[in-house]
Amino acid sequence: MDEVFLLKLGELVLKGLNRGRFEARLMGNLKRRLAPFGRFDIHSMQSTIYVEPLDEIDADAVCGALTRVFGVVSVCRAAAVPKDIDTVVKCAIEYLAAELNAAKTFKVEAKRADKTFLLNSPQICALLGEKLIEAFPHLKVDVKKPDVPVMAEVRERAVYLHTAASAGAGGLPAGVNGRAVLLLSGGIDSPVAGYMMAKRGLEIMPVHFYSYPYTGEESKNKVLELARILSGYSCRDRVAVAPFTAIQEEIRRHCPERLFTLVMRRFMMRIAERLALDNGCGALITGESLGQVASQTLESMRVTEAVCGLPVLRPLVGMDKEEIVVTARKIGTFETSILPYEDCCTVFTPKHPKTKPNVAELEAAERGLDAETLINQAVDGIELCDIKQRIVC
Repeated sequence: MDEVFLLKLGELVLKGLNRGRFEARLMGNLKRRLAPFGRFDIHSMQSTIYVEPLDEIDADAVCGALTRVFGVVSVCRAAAVPKDIDTVVKCAIEYLAAELNAAKTFKVEAKRADKTFLLNSPQICALLGEKLIEAFPHLKVDVKKPDVPVMAEVRERAVYLHTAASAGAGGLPAGVNGRAVLLLSGGIDSPVAGYMMAKRGLEIMPVHFYSYPYTGEESKNKVLELARILSGYSCRDRVAVAPFTAIQEEIRRHCPERLFTLVMRRFMMRIAERLALDNGCGALITGESLGQVASQTLESMRVTEAVCGLPVLRPLVGMDKEEIVVTARKIGTFETSILPYEDCCTVFTPKHPKTKPNVAELEAAERGLDAETLINQAVDGIELCDIKQRIVC
């Protein structure tokens, strides 16, 4: 009896002639995600992906990693048993003992994909249920809300025994729809925005704007930790850190205070777009939510994206703060996001920011800046930080 993982697929199975491309991307993502845990045989049959360990592994850690792979809707830890009913019964009693001893009720379900198996699904349920009650006499059958649902799946290679599945991340395999640059701050919103677009099949390349000495090493490390958490979903292990101090100081010297934030964001968009084009990315992603702050009014969004040729994706635009916080807690970024280390967005914040700007007045405000030189210096000064090892490359 070997323990394997059965991965069930979601909307991916609805794809037509291009389904193979989606499955190939998912298989590649799975291999990269599981590489730190050991060797695995990963193969696909009948809309299920089988992950079979070839080494001793930490099964709990592997299961947790698999639930964060986009494209997978559920993960089952299962015993792979030879297709002999006596062996199936013996292994079920052994493999499920801990869960059944702790339960009061159970039910058995069976799926017989291999029609050559001696017993049909109702017969498997009846026989296995009878033998489990004999082995665990305290159990009662509850077909509606059992403490432990016991599943026997008769497939091509084996019978797979398991209980309830763990929910997967769903969505589409990260990278199947291309790449995008995420403007990653140290706040709550932008990590959630990155997660949501990764779920729709984008591979995320985070860029963070760093304003030393106005923001310290703690602020930078906070963002690297957020990027590390996101890498568990989007398969990227580096974040670009762009120096932003010189740009902010030039903005303070030459631009009206009420426009500081908007001019700053326009420079961020320009630098992020340059990074995107240099790395084969087709869009930018921001964590903006309509009306949440002064720089996120409809007019403000228009003037900040006016400097871009690439599309700007705003997956949070219609969400309120509570909805965003719920997702941040779910994906594990919230506690890091609320650490009290400021990022560059809080540097030189105007007391009375402009809320209804237009493109012409922003362009006029920027005429005193050597934009091209400032952008080139920032792009040339970008550091790529390895967020797996936390080593600056």
